[in-house]
Amino acid sequence: MNGKETCAFASGTWTGRCFAGVVDTEPDPDDPAWKGHDDGVIVLCRTLACAERLDQNDMAHCSEFEERRYWAPVPPGTEVDFEALAQRAVEDIGIEPITIGIVPEDKPGRVGIVGMPVWMWVQEPGPTTYGPGEGEATAGDVTVTATARVVRIVYDMGDGTKVTCKGPGTPYEDRYGVRESPDCGHQYGKQGDPYTVTATSYWVADWQGPGDLGGTIRLNRTAETQVVVGEAQVITQ
Repeated sequence: MNGKETCAFASGTWTGRCFAGVVDTEPDPDDPAWKGHDDGVIVLCRTLACAERLDQNDMAHCSEFEERRYWAPVPPGTEVDFEALAQRAVEDIGIEPITIGIVPEDKPGRVGIVGMPVWMWVQEPGPTTYGPGEGEATAGDVTVTATARVVRIVYDMGDGTKVTCKGPGTPYEDRYGVRESPDCGHQYGKQGDPYTVTATSYWVADWQGPGDLGGTIRLNRTAETQVVVGEAQVITQ
């Protein structure tokens, strides 16, 4: 600025309209400049005309048009890719495929019967396999947090049928006998040796950055198992 070193503040970051920098002293929390936010920074923005009149103490007699304050999520000149940071926050959760709980089980000698109920569920659901899971990522002074959860699981039963379950399902117990699953089940119409069953869990991750910055990321994970289903008369022979 005309060779003057006294414009250190004003020469910080040119926004295209003014020289901008974080104020030296933050205003009180109830100051209108915060606009209801409790994070981020308050920026002092000075026009070229105002900046040229700064003295050795970084002071100037500027009009409201030439100097204004406003809230910003990050300091001027900070390059932050919030979407990339949000992706990192989601990765921090460590989302994994579910462990499929199913009857008949995927074990040697375990055979289901055509027409009998098949139960499916999430085996030992946790933050990384069903949610809610939480993660965060930081770049400089900026932190983004993410919370993710499963919204549905789609089971491809291997016989051309897909079953959508909105919850984790109910684990089968011997006391249930031949009852159908109350929330996540199937019946095979013909024998299969074996049927390959895939379970795709669909996640929704909500992320939050400074102030009102936020969004949603959708992703999925797939697990696989197999079940053997036979005709009753064949099994009993």
